[in-house]
Order: sequence, then structure tokens, then C-alpha cells
Amino acid sequence: MRSRYCAFALNNPKYIINTTHQNNQDFTEDTENWLKGIQDFSNSCEFKNLQILDSYEEENQAFVTFKATIFCENKNCSFTEKSKFLKENEKWLYLSGIFL
Repeated sequence: MRSRYCAFALNNPKYIINTTHQNNQDFTEDTENWLKGIQDFSNSCEFKNLQILDSYEEENQAFVTFKATIFCENKNCSFTEKSKFLKENEKWLYLSGIFL
């Protein structure tokens, strides 16, 4: 989770795409538009803080609850989420998240 937050903050959309599970609702084969969407989001937001609240890991799945402090166009867009990751080929991939 920390690495994905940093990738958004540092505007590294390729990392976000490479760590997103193919069953994630945002996953698309149209990587050009996906890259642009991530870049637009990263460029319009200021990433202030990430706080890990809880985590739980099993062999091939993990859950991370976190609070992200983010301001987009000077508006507080902070949120708390419980994310689900699946491990495939020794790599953790973001599957989904539930806002809390």
C-alpha cells in the first residue's frame, strides 16, 4: 500500500498499472488512457500523508486499512479504505477497496 501511495504522489502511473490486479474494476487494456488518467489525478492532487491503521496477511491475500490525506485542487479529499491485495507470481496486486 505504501508503495502505491508513493507512486501516486510521485506520479508514477506505470507502477500503479503494474500493481493492479486484472480483476480490479479500473483495470483496462487501454493503458494509454489509463496512464493519462492516473497522471491527471496525480498532478491535480497533493499527497500529504498515509497512515496504516491495520493489516492482515495470509498466504495469497492481504488486507490493509489505511487513511490517505490528500488535497485535490485545494479541496480535502482524504479517505479511509480497507484494501484487498492478491499475491500472484510472488507479486502483490491491488484487487479492490472499500471506503470506510
